[in-house]
Amino acid sequence: MLDEITRPTVLEVNLSDFKYNIKQIKNFLKPETVIMPVIKAEGYGTYINKRLDIINEFDIVAVAIVDEGEDLRKIGYKKDIFVLNQPYISEIDKIAENNLIVGICEKSFLDEVKKKNFKIRVHIEIETGMGRTGVDLNNLDNFIKKIKENPNIKVEGVYTHLSSADEDVEYTKEQLEKFDKAVKKVKENFDIKYVHCLASNGIINFSEAQYNLVRPGIIMYGYESGEGIKEKIDLKPVVTLKSKISYIKEVEENTSISYGRRFITKRKSKIATVPIGYADGLRRALSNVGEVVINGKKAPIIGSICMDSFMVDVTDIQNVSLGDDVYIWDNELITLEDIAKKCDTINYEILSTISKRVPRKFINTIDK
Repeated sequence: MLDEITRPTVLEVNLSDFKYNIKQIKNFLKPETVIMPVIKAEGYGTYINKRLDIINEFDIVAVAIVDEGEDLRKIGYKKDIFVLNQPYISEIDKIAENNLIVGICEKSFLDEVKKKNFKIRVHIEIETGMGRTGVDLNNLDNFIKKIKENPNIKVEGVYTHLSSADEDVEYTKEQLEKFDKAVKKVKENFDIKYVHCLASNGIINFSEAQYNLVRPGIIMYGYESGEGIKEKIDLKPVVTLKSKISYIKEVEENTSISYGRRFITKRKSKIATVPIGYADGLRRALSNVGEVVINGKKAPIIGSICMDSFMVDVTDIQNVSLGDDVYIWDNELITLEDIAKKCDTINYEILSTISKRVPRKFINTIDK
């Protein structure tokens, strides 16, 4: 989908704004702190993970699963790749073949690595209160002992995940205290390269706990990781989702629109069809409640959103024509957060689930 774009529906990705956001993040960091950008889930849906010119600026990047790391190797990324989540035993061969660094917390994985006799680089994940994965502090001594039984495992880091760095200061401080204890214990046993616990919210709200590596995610793409984040850091939204009007018709009052007849016109109306639907990642939850931007004005989505298209009432928009741009979000009149609220979800989910059949168009703009 990075070839010549012919489809009118595109996700436009501004690389200049991405670089701007990285500069803003650096303002929260010590000069020696390493940025490990989280480019999982196709770079949160942006496909920035496919741009070697961008990711080669970083000495290490983070992905969520082993296959994502393998994909980076295939496009020519030769620097360090860290897999954030405990991988499966069946993936050990792939980890070794692609020289991936993996987060570990499962003893059976260590046993299998020992059988395989592969050299594997790892970061130990510590459970401090996320309630997901990680080695509990009470079990850390035994886990370290087990690692030492296998000289082919090289411990290069230790990390944890903060569950509530956007909203619960006291709980986050408790997590950091537990992590400090774990870091001390790991350092007593291994000469480690990286210590990290801060993702987007942590970088902004707990920069004093940055250690020597941070893992920015959605803030790199210019969107809030939690309420009020944009009041603390100047971010530029990187992505707009847009399409074009593919059909216009005039209908009479009492005309039903789309599947299920869930919208009936109350007046003579001008209706535009837009060729993007739920198979592209546009949520059906926006049916009859969402809006789009056409010619600088908001227009309501009417009727049920279809798999490949939806309809908009453009009666009140002047000079509307076939081929006019339609912005699902333009980051001004309609933001990604606006879309997420209407879908009762978060901006992360909306951005990362835009379908692969929507072409990504990369642009550069000069900052004024």
